[in-house]
Amino acid sequence: MNARLDHARPYALGLFRIVTGLLFASHGAASLFGVLGGAPGGGTVATGTWPGWYAAAIQLVAGALVLLGLGTRPAAFLASGSMAYAYFTVHQPEALWPLQNGGEASAMFCWAFLLLVFTGPGALALDSLFASRPTASPGRRDDTRPETVAA
Repeated sequence: MNARLDHARPYALGLFRIVTGLLFASHGAASLFGVLGGAPGGGTVATGTWPGWYAAAIQLVAGALVLLGLGTRPAAFLASGSMAYAYFTVHQPEALWPLQNGGEASAMFCWAFLLLVFTGPGALALDSLFASRPTASPGRRDDTRPETVAA
């Protein structure tokens, strides 16, 4: 049983990444474009307002990158930090516990993205397409023959 679960781990992690990125990007799209019910209270956030518009832009872009598995670790790090900021500046001053201050989503997103920073994207990620391509760097030899030096 454990062997099967271990074999499926990259795919489960990939699905976790995809769902988390989709949900996060949906929050950003709702706030920026008014889709899916819009920003809290309806409508959109005003362009350039701090912190709402910037948070929504981070949610949309970082969420889409995590969803696609492209630059997953840096995007997840940015997303995690933005959710930590949201929790401690918006929710935590209202009450100590997330259940009391309405910060459950911020806390869960923060920790979910922090997990992706350390685990990587898992399977089904665009990162793996670029990582599998060999790249030639200057001064690097592509053949495996030993180098001979003339005296």
